[in-house]
Amino acid sequence: MDLFEHQGKELFARWGIPVPAGRVVAAPGEARRAAEELGGRVALKAQVATGGRGKAGGVKVVGTPAEAEAAAGEILGMVIGAEPVERLLVEAASRIEAEYYAAVTLDRRTGSPLFMLSAQGGVDVEAAGGDGSMATVHVDPLLGLADFQVRSLVFEAGLDARARADAASILPRLYRLFVEADAQLVEVNPLALTATADGVGLVALDSKVSLDDSALFRHPDFRAFVGTRRPDAQEQMAAGAGLNFVKLEGDVGIIGNGAGLVMATLDVVAQAGGAPADFLDVGGGAGAEVLASALEVVLAGPGVRSVLVNIFGGITRCDLVAGGILEALGRTPVNVPIVVRLEGTNAREGRSILARANHPNIQTAEGMLEAARQAVEAAR
Repeated sequence: MDLFEHQGKELFARWGIPVPAGRVVAAPGEARRAAEELGGRVALKAQVATGGRGKAGGVKVVGTPAEAEAAAGEILGMVIGAEPVERLLVEAASRIEAEYYAAVTLDRRTGSPLFMLSAQGGVDVEAAGGDGSMATVHVDPLLGLADFQVRSLVFEAGLDARARADAASILPRLYRLFVEADAQLVEVNPLALTATADGVGLVALDSKVSLDDSALFRHPDFRAFVGTRRPDAQEQMAAGAGLNFVKLEGDVGIIGNGAGLVMATLDVVAQAGGAPADFLDVGGGAGAEVLASALEVVLAGPGVRSVLVNIFGGITRCDLVAGGILEALGRTPVNVPIVVRLEGTNAREGRSILARANHPNIQTAEGMLEAARQAVEAAR
């Protein structure tokens, strides 16, 4: 789940990472009131699921509440990277002296978190990776981020001497957020050195946080986060039925029991010249009710032109699978061909049940490649 900037900053504040005071607004009048509360001089930032907001005109700094209202009217309704701007984050403007970049992500090559820090933050941070100015360190997931690693990052990145003490305090908090929130990415760009009446200090002026969807059950308070991805009705249906479902872009719906079998089925459909419309795994012990729900989910896909049901009956009995398919056909309008391949426990009985039903939309096949070819041909 990719969070909006204001949601990421909410997490930053929980973990003790300094952020500017701000308000989320959805109308120009709300932006004016927020600017009045925040002292007049504010930054207005489009809340969209794409980068390049500043270059596209989605970030403006204004000096008065009236200017904030006018700027909000210009930004709201803009389309940035195909994303319509529906909300703004209005923040107290900062006097920036330097912009840095900090991030923690998972390096899948090493199986460990990777911490990155650069003194070249801001809109052109990509240049920092190519000139060697990006300091990096891999963190042992069992030992955590050590003090000497923090010092190494700060000095190798070449941060201003005035920023080093704050950085040494903030970097461990970023890492704790990454671990404790089950994040896949925590990024701050810019982590800005700002001037105030009390001196200078580091503040997170932006946030990019991606959470691991599979770990959300450990964080019930995160359920309030909508995230940048608009929910898909078909995926929500699958989640409600407890099914492992991934939406793809083809026209052959795939149902199987066991992730390995489903992945093999995707490959065989591609080998037969087709394109899978989804990945749906009903699990090893799928019964009639589960199969009925799975068919309802797959048939809800508007681009599905045929369905391939590929079941190996180990724990699962194929006669119950056949009954589940017929039950689903009685509950859901079906206007596409369904190719069924049953193998294993009670496979012969399952095929007999489908044959006796003589449903006009059901075809049976004994081999997986034969079933894939039938499904691809039916989709055409």
